[in-house]
Amino acid sequence: MGCAAPTVEEAVSPTSEPETETAVIQPPPPDLTILAFGDSLTEGFGVATEESYPAQLARKLATDGYNIEVINGGISGETTSSALSRVEWMLNSNPDIVIVETGPNDALRGIDISLTQTNIDQIVKKFSDSGTVVIVAGLQITQNLGEAYTTEFAAIYPAVAEKYDTILIPFILEGVATDPNLNQPDFIHPTAAGYTVMVEHIYPFVLDAIAAKSDSKD
Repeated sequence: MGCAAPTVEEAVSPTSEPETETAVIQPPPPDLTILAFGDSLTEGFGVATEESYPAQLARKLATDGYNIEVINGGISGETTSSALSRVEWMLNSNPDIVIVETGPNDALRGIDISLTQTNIDQIVKKFSDSGTVVIVAGLQITQNLGEAYTTEFAAIYPAVAEKYDTILIPFILEGVATDPNLNQPDFIHPTAAGYTVMVEHIYPFVLDAIAAKSDSKD
């Protein structure tokens, strides 16, 4: 004798629940975007990506409650000429704030100071003309090329910052450059701990830039 087909009541378990789709919660878009633009000091040569200064800056901002994206736009070995050539492309990321750090590779190659200054001038001008709040990162070099070259090189950054009325970090490696415990063996690039000190140093300047951009949007 055949088995009777189960009734609807028997086929559906009283304990079963309808399947539900898990909602994917998208994070809110960032309030601002910061572009860290520069060479190996920005890219984070010799350290893990998450220990570069842009990555550490992003974490510090998030810890302090800021919803800000930080883009690492650093390329190791880049001169000011090659940096200038990619400004237009980097503007496609629509940065609200840019930290311009470039120049040491020019000095390593003994490039004429006037060309380095002209390039940095044009980089800052292009970013400023786009409406981006610019932070000029001041840099210094050793006296391998003579005292005159060293002095003229350091003077580039305050001169350009004053010309375009930008925020100036007098020396981005303040507290790091002379400490062997905070530098890699080449004594040029910071360690992860060195980048932490660097971020602490530049942080007030970044907050000034955030305030300036927020005021311009009001």
